[in-house]
Amino acid sequence: MERFDAIVVGAGPAGSTSAFRLAHAGARVLLVDKATFPRDKPCGGGVTVRALRELPFDIQPVAEHDVNRMEFSFRGHRGFRRGGRVLLAHMTQRRHLDRFLVERAVDAGAVFRDGVKVSDITEKGTRVDGNWVDAELLIGADGVNGASARALGLGGSNVYAVALEGNLPHDAVDPERWRGTVMLEFGSIAGGYCWIFPKGNHVNVGVGGWESEGPRLREHFKAFCRRYGFDYAQVEGLRGYRLVARRPGSAFAGTQALLVGDAAGLIDPLWGDGMSAAFLSSRVAAAVALDFLAGEISSLKLYERKVLAELGPMSGFGWDAKLALDRIPRTVAAAVISPLGWIIVEKMMRGEIQDPGAERGLPGMVIRGLQAAARRVGWPGESYRTEPDLAPHSA
Repeated sequence: MERFDAIVVGAGPAGSTSAFRLAHAGARVLLVDKATFPRDKPCGGGVTVRALRELPFDIQPVAEHDVNRMEFSFRGHRGFRRGGRVLLAHMTQRRHLDRFLVERAVDAGAVFRDGVKVSDITEKGTRVDGNWVDAELLIGADGVNGASARALGLGGSNVYAVALEGNLPHDAVDPERWRGTVMLEFGSIAGGYCWIFPKGNHVNVGVGGWESEGPRLREHFKAFCRRYGFDYAQVEGLRGYRLVARRPGSAFAGTQALLVGDAAGLIDPLWGDGMSAAFLSSRVAAAVALDFLAGEISSLKLYERKVLAELGPMSGFGWDAKLALDRIPRTVAAAVISPLGWIIVEKMMRGEIQDPGAERGLPGMVIRGLQAAARRVGWPGESYRTEPDLAPHSA
């Protein structure tokens, strides 16, 4: 019977970087995935500077386009461009990014097995293609629809969103129009936005919103294409997917197992960005797991508190902004598009704001104004801000 210090189920961004960090520190790690790599996954493919700050290596080899500007629109009206000074994000494709991250994990010493069937997932191991593999701990990184959370008795009541995206080749658009620029349109779809993301030889176009918008996503997508002069018939690889966000109190760590990234429901509720939380949670997970393997702690529950402490303020702000955008969209969109609002957006994308409520000066005034608006709609983010104080201090 094989035995590893850690088994990581799922080789997406959170899983591969968890495996890399553990293996780099000398742990024996098995990384498994049911898909055969390289494989594609639906995703906008934006890796913000905030996310990049969490990575222990450079992903420039798989970056297809660098973004330093954003264009904002409200319901398709005249857009406002902001930025141009500093890097905001690398644009990539999951097929290339995930392969690259797996290679870094393997280079660090992790054992990788793809195209395998994973079953009987427990805190002490799992079956891989029917053969039991033992481990000191298990990390679930198998995403929104993965089996780890259910098998481990983690997770709970979640909030779901849906998105639909496709690609337009450069011969179907004006690539110079979108060079260095991502576009977001607010107010057209409840619980989300429409987007245009530039890539190497195409632009990625998509719409996303609350799960209840699912039956109308295709019409939203077609209408968005019409507003920007895109030919829907030329859209390639159109596909839909779900996004998941955890509710406060939803557990994502146990004694010998934990969840990272989308499997834990860790996502920015406003922008739908899962990369930043994936890389952050993998960093915290690896640190706690190494302490566990060294016998310094007896449980992985501490991981939960540490993640909540780092993500709580931003999650709280994101939920406030998201619900306010739904209820008073014109007011919130105007705040985001304003020069002061842009300062906040830029700093958030670059990871220069950890706790929006602690911001001072004029940007702080804008944030507190948004929070005041959020109080009118129930202030949903407050429970995320206070959650770290309620989490167990130790395991």
